[in-house]
Order: sequence, then C-alpha cells, then structure tokens
Amino acid sequence: MIEPSYIEQFRNMETPFYFYDMDLLRETVKLAQTESARYGFEVHYALKANNCVPILKTMVDAGLGADCVSGNEIKACLAAGFPSSKIAFAGVGKSDPEIEIALENNIFSFNCESIPEIEVINEIAGRMGKIAPIALRINPDVDPQTHEYITTGLKDNKFGIGYRDFEEAGNLMHNLPNIQLKGIHFHIGSQITDISVFETLSLKVNTISSWFEENGHHLEHINVGGGLGINYTDPENEPVPDFKAYFKTFNDRVKLKPGQKLHFELGRSLVGQCGQFITRVLYVKQGMEIQFLIVDGGMAELIRPMLYKAYHQIVSLTSDQPARKYDVVGPICESTDVFARGIDIKASQRGDLLAIRSVGAYGQVMASTYNMRNPVVAIFSDDL
Repeated sequence: MIEPSYIEQFRNMETPFYFYDMDLLRETVKLAQTESARYGFEVHYALKANNCVPILKTMVDAGLGADCVSGNEIKACLAAGFPSSKIAFAGVGKSDPEIEIALENNIFSFNCESIPEIEVINEIAGRMGKIAPIALRINPDVDPQTHEYITTGLKDNKFGIGYRDFEEAGNLMHNLPNIQLKGIHFHIGSQITDISVFETLSLKVNTISSWFEENGHHLEHINVGGGLGINYTDPENEPVPDFKAYFKTFNDRVKLKPGQKLHFELGRSLVGQCGQFITRVLYVKQGMEIQFLIVDGGMAELIRPMLYKAYHQIVSLTSDQPARKYDVVGPICESTDVFARGIDIKASQRGDLLAIRSVGAYGQVMASTYNMRNPVVAIFSDDL
C-alpha cells in the first residue's frame, strides 16, 4: 500500500500519473538475482514491460542484461548503461536499420524467429564485415494456460520457428558464413502462474537441445524466456513473485550440456507490482441502475483493462467511508473506456484519489495521446 506521506503529496499533484515504488522494485530485483545466482543463471530484463530510465538504471545497477524488441530499445539500453555484451535482440519483424544498429554495437545475440530473417541478417552482416551471433527462437507448442492475446508458444502463433521446422533452420546454419549459432530461445507466453507449464517447457527444451548437439551444433546458451506471472488479485499479500520455485523448476528439469548457460528474460515479474496508476474522481454519476465513478485517467493512459479485460485492484486513497458498488470509467470517447464494473470501493466524491494497482508492467509503455490527451507522467518514490 502507498505510504500516507506520499498520499498527502499526491493531493496537490496533477493527475493522472504513474507512481513507482522504487524500494519494492529493488527488493524484487534483488530476490530474482539471488535466486537465479544459486544456479549460475543469467537474467535479462525485458524492456517492453517498462522502459522508464530510473527503472532501466536499477536493472543496470543490479547487473541484469537486457532483452530488446526494437532498435530504439537497444539505444535506450546502451544509454542507460547496459553492456552491449548483455543485450539480446528479439522480435518477429526486425527491420534492416534495426539489424544494423545491433550489429554495430556487437550485441550478445539476435533471437531469430524465421528462416528468412536469418538469411537477411547473414546478408547484412556480410555487407558490414560482421559475424552475427544468433539464437533460434523455437516455438515448442506448449500451452501456457494464460490469456489468448499473450500466448506466444502454440503451433499457430506468429512467433518463433515451428516445432517441425527447427531442423531445417539448424541445417541451414552450415551454409551461412556470417551467422554464428550461439543458442536456442523459447518464450511461450506471459502472466503464467501455473509452474507445471514450465516443467512441460523444460522437457521440450531438453529434446530440442539434444537434437542440436547430435547434429554438430554446440550451443553456448539456452534462453527459456520469461512469462512468470504476478498476483493481480491480492498484490498486498504477494508483492514479489515466487522466484525461488520458478528458477528451481528449471534447474531441476533442464539438462544443460557442459559449458552451457541458462538465460531468462523477465519483465512483468520484476516491475509489475512496483507501479500504481493514480487518478482522481471527476464526477459521481447516478445512472438508472449503476453508479459511476468518472475519473480523469482513461484507456489512453492505461489500456490493459480495455485491451485484455485485465483485472487490476482499484482502491481509494483518500476516502474513509463504507464501501459502495461502482463502475469506474474514464473520460475517453469510447464505450470500452471502463476500468472495472460493479466493484466495491469506499464511497467516493469529487476530488478523491484512486489507485489502480499492479501496473508497473505494460502500463505506461502502452499509453497513447488518443483524444489529444497529455502524455502521462511518472513519479518515482526516490524523488519524493
């Protein structure tokens, strides 16, 4: 929960804004690093979850690598201080200029998602006099048991090289002089809370890894992606995910060959709980059957509830009245601009502050200026 001293400061701030608890972020990252270090694992932070500069610098200070999905993310990583030797470049549609940026900066690895992409990287690397280190992203056809919009590892997803096609991709490596196969890569989805899913993934990883070794490809690393979920329902009682069980699952089941290292790309699990969206009640409107809290933040600033029907806990920061049932809606001219329907919140009035919780991941990075809204700002606890 947000400290009372912060709430008093929020009263005089222009809303809406994102608030980041940097102490919680540092605690979360430290625990993830401690548990992964038990096994010598390497963790890359997935910038797509949140690219705020103070958050990136926290990851650098903790010694994490970076997982990028665009050329601009690579540039942001370098500016924040990530070593280029710890930057992985993923993404299903890398453009030629983005490939050139990665090659110029001698990144750790391209996570390649199709044979045509590998051929293009080989051609560009040859033109630049470079050898491109790559990992093949293989689609293992594992159901992550999560939302269909954030599932990435099934046979019909756009991501990765098909489970039946990786042998062709592996054999192609022998004919591409400017490509060096360094590893294999997997990422089956996001917000996974069933640890048994990672057990299934590990078995597929072992099978595929063995094929590469048997066919003359020594893999230096295996990247099993990320996907570990957070507790959106009860963030107060589970502010930090179970990193201990997560990393132990892979240690117990993935069979590494001599000299191999296991890599991860964590995003949501590191930053999700440290962020809250602070919005102010503009009006309390009584409908025919529904009472609405109309707030000054909307889908332009936080789209997850509208895009995914995602649940986020919403609490009043300033009311001390008994709870009432409300629909919490934003000001955007769209019927879908609804944060929650029929939820219990302390009875509110114009000017009350609400906090929408667990928005540190895929909140601010997905914001827009739709309806010519002002760009949403971020407030960090270190600055208060």
